[in-house]
Amino acid sequence: MRAAALMYGLLGAFALAVPLLGIYPVFMMQLLCFAMFACAYNLLLGFSGMLSFGHAAFFGGAAYATGWLAAMRGWGPGASILAGVGVAALTGLLVGIIAIRRRGIYFAMITLALAQLIYFLCLEAPFTGGENGLQGVPRGALLAVLPLRSDILMYYAVLAAFLLQYAFVHRVVQSPFGHVLKAIRENEIRAVSLGYDVNRYRLLAFVLSAALAGFAGSLKTLVLGFATLSDVQQSTSGEVILMTLLGGTGTFFGPVAGAAIVVTMQEYLSGLVGGWVTVVIGAVFVACVLAFRRGLVGTILERWRQRGAA
Repeated sequence: MRAAALMYGLLGAFALAVPLLGIYPVFMMQLLCFAMFACAYNLLLGFSGMLSFGHAAFFGGAAYATGWLAAMRGWGPGASILAGVGVAALTGLLVGIIAIRRRGIYFAMITLALAQLIYFLCLEAPFTGGENGLQGVPRGALLAVLPLRSDILMYYAVLAAFLLQYAFVHRVVQSPFGHVLKAIRENEIRAVSLGYDVNRYRLLAFVLSAALAGFAGSLKTLVLGFATLSDVQQSTSGEVILMTLLGGTGTFFGPVAGAAIVVTMQEYLSGLVGGWVTVVIGAVFVACVLAFRRGLVGTILERWRQRGAA
């Protein structure tokens, strides 16, 4: 416990000091947004045992909704983010109702197919900007009093949002609802025999994960000022799976570490190796899977527990 408290303390001090350390705030905000996306996905995969191949639909759908409302309708950041989260939750409900009764690869392929439908909707719909996406999305003023044009103010707003979501996911997982989800993940038949409505719990977890993914997508749109087709592409769904597995599924900090590694490599290796950055990330992922079967954070925690038990 002391080691965990020390680690969180050091990370918190680093996060607060980022503007003073000369680190590009927009890069850190992008990292935090994808860390939130990975935490949302980990709630589904790591703690509920459901593998989705289409989570970019919720991330990107909320990004487009927030971007359109902020740029075309003049909505403030708070209202547009809430609307984006609502769109993601509603989309998650519709997708979940169709997919939730299937298991394993059938569930994953249904989510993939429905996510592709949303991708083509974003491509063809007149209000999404097509291949150009939505550009020039304003950040506005939070609660109509705090202007977010400053990267530093925006960074601290995103950091606060990340901490709130992280604490919320932690609370959900530690709640009775979270314990039921883990029981369903470990032994669904036994959970049914105990009287739990498994499909209802799975659907609620799916919608909650979709809403949190939408929250991350909405923030990303305000940070960068645009929403594009890359937000809803299958490659984005693959990236969040990679982040979660790399850091360690079923751990709280694993997805954050995985997102930090992937986003940092994409940012700093692209200038060195160009288009080969995807190959490099893939090689790193294979090496980590072979060396750390439970992900980086998961393996560290497992070995720490083994040392404590010895």
